[in-house]
Amino acid sequence: MILVSQCVPRLVFWETTAGCNLECIHCRRLEVSRQLMQSDLSTEAARAFVDDLAAYAKPILVLSGGEPLFRPDIFEIARHARARGLPVALATNGTLINAQVARAIVEAGIQRVAISIDGADEQTHDAFRQQPGSLAAALAGFAQLKRLGMSLQINCTITRHNVHQLDLLYTRAVELGADALHLFMLVPVGCGVQIAATNMLPADQYESVLHWMYDRSREGRIHLKATCAPHYFRVLRQRIAAERRANTRTTAPTGQESGPLRAMHPQGMAAMTKGCLAGSAVCFVSHTGEVFPCGYLPVSAGNVTRQPFAEIWERAPVFQRLRNDELLGGKCGVCEFKRVCMGCRARAFYETHGDYMAEEPYCIYEPRRAHDGRSADNLSTAI
Repeated sequence: MILVSQCVPRLVFWETTAGCNLECIHCRRLEVSRQLMQSDLSTEAARAFVDDLAAYAKPILVLSGGEPLFRPDIFEIARHARARGLPVALATNGTLINAQVARAIVEAGIQRVAISIDGADEQTHDAFRQQPGSLAAALAGFAQLKRLGMSLQINCTITRHNVHQLDLLYTRAVELGADALHLFMLVPVGCGVQIAATNMLPADQYESVLHWMYDRSREGRIHLKATCAPHYFRVLRQRIAAERRANTRTTAPTGQESGPLRAMHPQGMAAMTKGCLAGSAVCFVSHTGEVFPCGYLPVSAGNVTRQPFAEIWERAPVFQRLRNDELLGGKCGVCEFKRVCMGCRARAFYETHGDYMAEEPYCIYEPRRAHDGRSADNLSTAI
């Protein structure tokens, strides 16, 4: 079990509004509003939340949505967060970024902008985002920010609709000059439930994507991160171990390690430590102030409009359970890689209709018991 003192919030995703100009088929929300909602936190409440968060810790605050640029006060909020010492990032679909908006983003002190691109061509991306011209608009927004020197990240949800375009997406991200490419493996929540049967990758193909990520990471051309794909950390260890056994010199994936498994804690916007961080290093705050382990696990830990963030983070039962890997069920519970993986708790919740500590349903790995006297924990760290 991870002690509270060891659980420092490193990334807090805040759904600044439920309003959005797109209606993406994978959205974590079932209902999408084309305008700001009355239930969004007011500017005053937003400032109070930022003050409370910053008084407790200094995580990266990711302003997301919906579409955060829907909020007329988003730059005021960003400046307030920066003044309180919080690193600030913006997650947007990019379609509302013109020259004026790009300048406002930079002047607000936002340190990185993540723009969603879900296809290597207009047909693929626009169909997923359900708006013609959305890819062209996103790329135009990307270019506006690039000209101003903004650090840029591309987020891409990988499903059956675009998995065949992985190499093209990777090449495009490199050519655009993105600092990072984060691949999100679809989690069945919100609208994602409706497309799960037809769009989610089967477990074996999911595994292939993770091996593809490892191979591309070795090239050192861009920082790659697997999101909602916790068993990438198992794959990474297995690949490094296999290379050692083959007496192959291991050059670690860029942005993830500097020497075999010695620096798993890169700083800043590239921060990543292990697989599922929900409730132990990451949480999600909804547009009404409700706190969840992540944006895909709909189990409330509390509400920042009624409780201090510190109290929620340290005492919420759901967070305490997620920090105890001894409570993992099924094959996750006996897996020698569980402490560096944890499995996706949101997919377990979906598959079991409520048991977020059940085994990860989209992992093909079959755990093996230690046969030489070492514990399962030692097996996960001994390579």
